Amino acid sequence: MSKELEQKISSVVDKALKPYLVKEAYVTAPKKFKLSTEKLSEKVKKSRIDHFEKTVDALNKISAQLDGASIENADNNISSNFRNLKMAESFCLNDAFLQAEFLGNISDLNSTISMDMLCFMRLNRDFGTFETWQENFIACAKSSRNGYVVTAYSIYLKRYINFVVDDASMGVPFAAIPVIVLDVGKGCYVRDYIDDINSYVVNMMREFNWNEIEERFKRSERVSKVFG
Repeated sequence: MSKELEQKISSVVDKALKPYLVKEAYVTAPKKFKLSTEKLSEKVKKSRIDHFEKTVDALNKISAQLDGASIENADNNISSNFRNLKMAESFCLNDAFLQAEFLGNISDLNSTISMDMLCFMRLNRDFGTFETWQENFIACAKSSRNGYVVTAYSIYLKRYINFVVDDASMGVPFAAIPVIVLDVGKGCYVRDYIDDINSYVVNMMREFNWNEIEERFKRSERVSKVFG
């Protein structure tokens, strides 16, 4: 084998074996929210907005770290830096999104839903009655372990479902488009409601922003047509 050929082969092998970097950085900006509800104290409202903004900031920092992360030890599925960053990314990505949806669909002091709204008709269709959806939604909220209750359109099931998210990095269904989100973490209600999660959930539902929710339903309907 010639010297030149050996050098070429060596160069190819080195490039294949040397750790390489993942280039996937992105930057997101937090939406701005003003909560007018009197069902939560000012301190709790501020803490939820602060939590949302800190989560977005953490997501951006994780993204920057991933941009220079080596995947040399990615096969260490116990505690590799790459795995830890990807798990943290999933948590922050989901939590930031769910927080934004939650803050966007509460605190409407003029909360109104009518029977001719798409959101009412779809919830009535898929849960049998609108009241059944409410009961199921509240049950999901109570069963959550410090997480979220979500109503979403399932592309797989081709219908709206309620589900519980205990940890934003786990238990989030694939191909589900959230349309109603309620944060039922203890940080949302313990200060104002102690352990009375039922009163917290009912008060938040009484101020759901159904106009915002209606727009989400319309978007999910457009997506559903794409997937048939």
